[in-house]
Amino acid sequence: NEDRERAWRVSRETKLEPIPNCEACARPTAEEVRGWAQSFDKLMKSPAGRNVFREFLRTEYSEENMLFWLACEELKGECNKHSIDEKARTIYEDYISILSPKEVSLDSRVREGINRKMQEPSSHTFDDAQLQIYTLMHRDSYPRFLNSAIYKALLQGASRSSSES
Repeated sequence: NEDRERAWRVSRETKLEPIPNCEACARPTAEEVRGWAQSFDKLMKSPAGRNVFREFLRTEYSEENMLFWLACEELKGECNKHSIDEKARTIYEDYISILSPKEVSLDSRVREGINRKMQEPSSHTFDDAQLQIYTLMHRDSYPRFLNSAIYKALLQGASRSSSES
């Protein structure tokens, strides 16, 4: 229990370091930034939107939700059986295992389904969990993101730079 607590504390303390492996993306236009307020899907379909939302999630200590969602997206694009097995095990250890400091919050039904599917992992092993986390981010974090200083500053900056052009 002490080890888990220490790992949790370390992961929380390192949360505000620069984001590693951030998606490469162009600076968003004012129109694109305004579009993120129209729908969560628009935000999540935009690499720049995901990066900004991920920054926001870090401030709420829930960045693991975005990391898990991105890892599942990457897994879905995998075709090689060996790579699927490897990535599925990594996702499980990083985000599903109760021993992980980055464990995502899933209900017992979804967790049991994953445990069954891990006997023979596929690129869709985590689909139910990914949907549950997507819904959680949409309902819980997204409304706060739209009211956050991070989003408002980006919106102001993007509007200013588009009016200057």
